Amino acid sequence: MSASLTAEEIPPGRRIAILASVVLGSTLYATTLLVASTLLPQMQGTFAATPDEIAWTTTFNILATAIATPMTGFLVARFGRRRTMLFCVGGFTVATWLCGQAESLETVVLWRIVQGAIGAPVVPLSNAIVLDTFPRRQAGLVSSIFGMTVVLGPVIGPALGGVLAETYNWRWAFYMIVPAGLLATVALRFTLPADKPGAQLPLDWLGFLALATAIACVQLVFSRGQRLDWYESPEIMLETGIAVLAFYLFLAHSLTTRFPFLNLRLLLNRNYALGLVLVTIYGMVNFTPIVLLPSLLQSYAGYPDSIIGMIVGYRGIGGTIGFGCTLLIGRWDPRIGLVLGFGLLVVAGLWLMSLDLNVAVDTLLANAMLQGVAVGIIWVPLTVMTFATLESRHLPEAMALFHLLRNIGSSLFISLSVTEIVRSTTTNYSRMTEMISPYNKVLAVPNLMGGWGTETLVDLARLGREINRQAAMIGYINAFGLFTAACGTAMLFALLARRGERPG
Repeated sequence: MSASLTAEEIPPGRRIAILASVVLGSTLYATTLLVASTLLPQMQGTFAATPDEIAWTTTFNILATAIATPMTGFLVARFGRRRTMLFCVGGFTVATWLCGQAESLETVVLWRIVQGAIGAPVVPLSNAIVLDTFPRRQAGLVSSIFGMTVVLGPVIGPALGGVLAETYNWRWAFYMIVPAGLLATVALRFTLPADKPGAQLPLDWLGFLALATAIACVQLVFSRGQRLDWYESPEIMLETGIAVLAFYLFLAHSLTTRFPFLNLRLLLNRNYALGLVLVTIYGMVNFTPIVLLPSLLQSYAGYPDSIIGMIVGYRGIGGTIGFGCTLLIGRWDPRIGLVLGFGLLVVAGLWLMSLDLNVAVDTLLANAMLQGVAVGIIWVPLTVMTFATLESRHLPEAMALFHLLRNIGSSLFISLSVTEIVRSTTTNYSRMTEMISPYNKVLAVPNLMGGWGTETLVDLARLGREINRQAAMIGYINAFGLFTAACGTAMLFALLARRGERPG
């Protein structure tokens, strides 16, 4: 655990208190990741901003999180786990309060940047603390408890934040986090054992700045690509070029310097390298259905917000069941849990691909629960397998890269899925409207048209709207196909891992 106490030396009661404290802190941070997405319409009205301008409140928060996450290992080596954790949770709480107090768009963007940057080390550092606080035999149990924060936090945040914003205003979605953040800070102060900083290595500024630049440009491409029509935009082309150049510089420098910002030699560990691939795919498939389904159901199937909220809630219930299942699955080979979890996601994806715009609520609820069970099952064996053969002294740095790739995978796949929906909708609408022509004799047969007409402008408008709905549905089915293919690929990678014990 630290230079002062090992896992076996910490009393059981204190272990539980440490677990509760870090779980509370990481849950709060995970809750804020997507909470702003439900507040954008209200915030846009408050600040009289355009859609592009208000989107920066989310974009810059993601950027700050992505850039600061790799700093976790350096901060722990320089200041120790306890001081780093206290500063990050406390600073994140203050920044969250200031987000709610903001009176201008520039101010709220500034505090969202501070919130993302200060809070970024919380989740990877919490994960490392949990793994080192408990004995190796209890890794599966505590990983399942901690994993609920990673999966359920982003589900709870938008749902609860949306209710508070509707009842009061958007500021209360930030205020609700502050009391729990203060409680977590105090609890961490009294539960975490004192530890000594590690080796006082100098910060590799060149490696850090190169990686930060590459990540920032990649995130900007993902966040603004769809809005700017991707590589039709000079901005996207410039950001892509800078990202490639900065990433090449980071790799070349990291492989040749004595003290790199991130130790790429950790990738020589087979399980860790496979774990990074799998956690990237896990990030890709975890949040994508939550983002895609609400827009499909609201815009094209006519479902009210209350039903959509219920569907998201059932996914959370399924996640809780999945984490409960890991109490049994944790005793098995981690590869079994990974194949089972991703296999269930393949089933859920194939099920989504079979839906149409007349889908019943019960079907959506059952599918959402199946997704929740699957993502709940995956997290514990994924964490155990990834770090099973890695030395404890590498955990903070390794965890930072682990969670960084999870976030990048999520952002990447959501952007790709939205792009596929827009592309496929446009293409299929053009192809189907080609059939609406005076030369198509089928249109003159009333029994074959099913009540649709082409005689008046009103009839043509109705038919055009229906064609657009069906074209959009094809686009969503294609996106669900990408989701299913990614899950199937992860099953194959999971089989390449090996069992092993993590060295002390």
